Amino acid sequence: MEIADGLLGPLLLARSAIDRSAALRGDEEWLRRAWEAEKTRVLLVHDGRTLISRFTDGAALVLTSPAEAPEGTRYLLGVDEDGVPYFAVNAPLPEPARSAGDVAGLREAAVLLDDRDAGLLVYAVALEAWHATHEFCPRCGGRTDVTASGHMRVCPRDGSQHFPRVDPAVIMLVHDDEGRVLLARGPAWPANRMSVLAGFVEPGESLEHAVVREVLEEVGVAVATPRYLGSQPWPFPRSLMLGFFARAVTTDLRPDLDEIAEARWLSREELEAQVRSGELLLPTEVSIARRMIETWYGGPLPDSGR
Repeated sequence: MEIADGLLGPLLLARSAIDRSAALRGDEEWLRRAWEAEKTRVLLVHDGRTLISRFTDGAALVLTSPAEAPEGTRYLLGVDEDGVPYFAVNAPLPEPARSAGDVAGLREAAVLLDDRDAGLLVYAVALEAWHATHEFCPRCGGRTDVTASGHMRVCPRDGSQHFPRVDPAVIMLVHDDEGRVLLARGPAWPANRMSVLAGFVEPGESLEHAVVREVLEEVGVAVATPRYLGSQPWPFPRSLMLGFFARAVTTDLRPDLDEIAEARWLSREELEAQVRSGELLLPTEVSIARRMIETWYGGPLPDSGR
């Protein structure tokens, strides 16, 4: 499915080349036939990692046939335009492959994979993360059963249905009228690592109000006119990052030291100079934060964050 890339252009974790085929998740006969078909491809995932095949200028997922796949929880990922079904199986990865170093997590692999493979891996990792924390019913505490080809869990005791959860988080690049960008560092980050601000949306709150609240809480800066840029899944474990630009109407920095160890305003010239010197380490290119910073800057920055 083609969609507009938006103001940020294509994002590494927001790519897909297959139809998710939601209508087929409960079709047991179709699922049986698909699992028996030789053309069906299976992705193994375990603890957020999978098997990849590396080559000179990239990598590809190692996809197996159903007959070669180990036992494990199955998730239907969808069907491509040629009618090829794709499943993920949550099971330990083969030890020979682990020993050979052909195993990668999403953050490492996303920069190497094409659109189809990146989309499959993001999807599988997100489903695995949800299942890992929702084995038991939040109503009665009973063990739940996996249904809908990995897209629902049902409690056999009280009949309640539970669906994969996504936590919306706003991520905002704050700029001022002097052509500066606001970057900040979390207390647990390396001394030279900085990024834009981000935070979760609270119950009963709009995205725009979350932008204004988070910036004021974290650095004491008032902002106006939040402008939506685009979104990217961040399944670590289940965030959806919603990107905004926001204009500062005050510029004095008063960081909440429990959340922010350091915050600073940087001009484009200062940003580039500090990145080139290694004084400033930006987020990696797999993150929406990196793309937001480069969009504001006006083009790619040196590779310090990669």
